[in-house]
Amino acid sequence: MNEPGIPAAPPRRRRLLVKRHPKGQVRAEINVTPLVDVTLVLLIIFMVVTPMIVRGVSVDLPLTSHHDRKNDDNKDLIVSVNARGDVYLDADKVPPGGLTAAVAEERRRYPDKGVFVKADRRIRYGTAREVMEAVHRAGIEDVQLGTEEQRTAAEGKGTR
Repeated sequence: MNEPGIPAAPPRRRRLLVKRHPKGQVRAEINVTPLVDVTLVLLIIFMVVTPMIVRGVSVDLPLTSHHDRKNDDNKDLIVSVNARGDVYLDADKVPPGGLTAAVAEERRRYPDKGVFVKADRRIRYGTAREVMEAVHRAGIEDVQLGTEEQRTAAEGKGTR
């Protein structure tokens, strides 16, 4: 404590300890800041891109008003049928008549996987029925059908 009338001593300045290196000598210290910056940028990129990754073949799914939503947990076999009627198991094209054997083989390797059928809205009903029957012949009873939720004009304006 200071006595009245006596000026306070100026505060002492702290000095950072800096190692002095002779001129021209290489410093062997790691600067972590750029590494952290790059890591954070990569993390953000992966967080943004990961939800956009779609497994299987891209198809134009039929629209429905109300449907159950299920998050993709990478535990399902994806059977896709494009507009031309070509059938794919995950991303591999399956020859006509070979879907049953391909699904059965995948199911033997991964018995806990379900089947998710994504069919283009422009295919014939008979084509979709043949795919469903082929999956059923492979011993799969629980099959999920992929649809896209139909959005009303009011919902579309509120989301953008």
